[in-house]
Amino acid sequence: MLQKIKDALRVSGSDLDEEIQGLIDAAKADLRLSGITKNEDDPLILRAITIYCKAHFGYEEPAQAELFMKSYNALKIHLALSREYTEAVTP
Repeated sequence: MLQKIKDALRVSGSDLDEEIQGLIDAAKADLRLSGITKNEDDPLILRAITIYCKAHFGYEEPAQAELFMKSYNALKIHLALSREYTEAVTP
């Protein structure tokens, strides 16, 4: 997942890997706190994590970061309201 997020952030090299991984971990934790249990391989979960990282990574213009955060929160609410994303999968 780290490489996918780095690509989305247009980051090359490994100097910022620790910071980016921290953002990924924070996004996952935030989704779990909202009751979202779906695996990160799901395209909407990956999109939510990507948007979260974009909202918190290196934007000098606060308005751009704010737009990403609004987008993330809207998607998170949508996912949290869906049984498909909040119910644990039972074998």
